[in-house]
Amino acid sequence: MTTTDRTVTANISLTLDGRYNGPGGPGDFGPFAPYVTTETARDQLTRIWENATTAVIGRVNAEGFMGYWPPVAHDEDADPRDRGYARWLVDTEKVVFSSTLTRAPWDRTRVVNAPVAETVAALKSSGEGEILVNNSASIIKPLLSAGLIDRLYLMVFPEIAGGGQRLFDDGLPASTWTLASQETGSLGELAMVYDRVR
Repeated sequence: MTTTDRTVTANISLTLDGRYNGPGGPGDFGPFAPYVTTETARDQLTRIWENATTAVIGRVNAEGFMGYWPPVAHDEDADPRDRGYARWLVDTEKVVFSSTLTRAPWDRTRVVNAPVAETVAALKSSGEGEILVNNSASIIKPLLSAGLIDRLYLMVFPEIAGGGQRLFDDGLPASTWTLASQETGSLGELAMVYDRVR
């Protein structure tokens, strides 16, 4: 695939046992709840979008994000980092993967029902700014398989969920990453940024 220098980044939170949700299924974020509003998590939230001009999201996350974040953009009582992220999410170009939506219910949004790797490779070949795959494991996994992710923003929370879905499945191609930054929070949460070694 021919690509430009456009960087593809991915943001996700994991438990110590590598889960991105709890044993109750996709909606079980119990293991994550104590940590998502810490100073470290909010600083990481700012890091992920600072250079991004395109958000790539799965439909379920898009519905959740667009239901929650737009009011935060104008909430003077909200943390400024939350407001900054909310404004960015509302204003930025969004690509939402869905096989059920026929039109985008949000502004500046394009709905795509096509292979993830092909679509993201096409995004890489035009435009400017980073492409952020925002907390959507269903998109991150095929991009890891295709070798298309250049940077991983990982939050690791000091919980063993004991069940739930894992991000790093067996069968991924081997790859090497370098630690670009690391921050430890007061609850033992880790905010890490890893860059792909090519």
